[in-house]
Amino acid sequence: MSMQNIGIDKISRRDFLEKGLVFGAGARGLAAGYAAVPDVFAKAVYSAKGAGVTNDRILVMIQLGGGNDGLQTVIPIGDPKFRDLRPTLGKEADAALAIDKNVGLHQNLKGIKALYDQGKVAVVQGVGYPTPSFSHFDSIRVWETGDPTRRQQDGWLGKTIEKNYDSAGHPLVGCATGTTSTPGMLRDLQATLTVINDQASFKFQGNSDNVDKVMGTLYTSTPGIYGALFDTAMSTVRDTVAQLKTSAAKYVPKATYSDNQRLVFSSKNQLAAALQLASELIVTGTGVKVLHVTLGGFDTHYTEQARHGDLMAYLDSAVSAFHADLTAYGMADRVLIATWSEFGRRPQENASGGTDHGTAAPVFLIGDPVKGGLYGQTPSLSKLDSSQNVSFNVDFRSVYQEILSAHLGVDGPDVLGASFDRLPFIRPAAG
Repeated sequence: MSMQNIGIDKISRRDFLEKGLVFGAGARGLAAGYAAVPDVFAKAVYSAKGAGVTNDRILVMIQLGGGNDGLQTVIPIGDPKFRDLRPTLGKEADAALAIDKNVGLHQNLKGIKALYDQGKVAVVQGVGYPTPSFSHFDSIRVWETGDPTRRQQDGWLGKTIEKNYDSAGHPLVGCATGTTSTPGMLRDLQATLTVINDQASFKFQGNSDNVDKVMGTLYTSTPGIYGALFDTAMSTVRDTVAQLKTSAAKYVPKATYSDNQRLVFSSKNQLAAALQLASELIVTGTGVKVLHVTLGGFDTHYTEQARHGDLMAYLDSAVSAFHADLTAYGMADRVLIATWSEFGRRPQENASGGTDHGTAAPVFLIGDPVKGGLYGQTPSLSKLDSSQNVSFNVDFRSVYQEILSAHLGVDGPDVLGASFDRLPFIRPAAG
């Protein structure tokens, strides 16, 4: 079917949907810049493939924004240099929750330590990338795109969604909760994504009658393919709002979430509320596959001990409630939680009782699908690099590859553009 057979000014929404494969190819071209169609329309309707993934696995990424201090999170309690380099901060080693004689978790990660003891937490140590950047913006981009060369623009999860899921037909496949902007990790021109700050605000503003009138006027004054694109986009939004209302009515949390946390400096993000909304999307069967939430406040250049300790307690409380909620609903075996941060902190504390931007740091993988334990080498504080930072020993793309291939069941090297060393922190699927 060609466009000449229809007449571009007479395309209805029904025509557009029925001939989606024909115009899907056009939408890809339009979104790539071959015609002046706003990319939000193209993204909302492009779907030239069926869903490529049929398993029920779900990924939840937690960003620790600002550069989490890995050495205060997974503490090298067996390295005497830790206390030498950190006369004040190093006292945390005395109260650490020991994993073995060499490392322990921060004392406020009691819930995560309990999950570790159950074999449900993998700690990957020394995660980083070649030629690291100390810039927040630059290093965030590297982690978001999965590309240390800084050539890629799309996020690695956005690319995953575009290549493997029918996100146009199912816009809740990829979601960011507890925010008003799309995380770079989920961004892709061809992927349809949903951003939900909170349940109450995810709706059309104003009364429904007025919305209908405005939408009708805009559609009437926007003929042809542009009107069809707009109409389809708005229909997608309406359907998504309705689905979320249904989810909210069906869901009752089976764990206690609390954002009433004592923080030296408040985070801009309410992690517990964001994870509770993520749980709602998961347990009510919305079809969500990839979720992203953020906890900020980790740029601890000064007075770090109290600030970081409070953030660890906040993270622990929210993650523990989320896992308990999923467990109560019988959904925990499907969900993998993974943390990330743009960089760690320098081994040596500064004169303000804090730490400056560093390099490698640990990553947590949490959940029932995890094969728990320590992965990677504990960073050596006696063998720092030329900038007096710890050297990375695990490429962050190895973590991504295992998440993609072993958990989500997609082609990790295809998404990342290359193959990396395996890190077997996901349990083999039963059967």
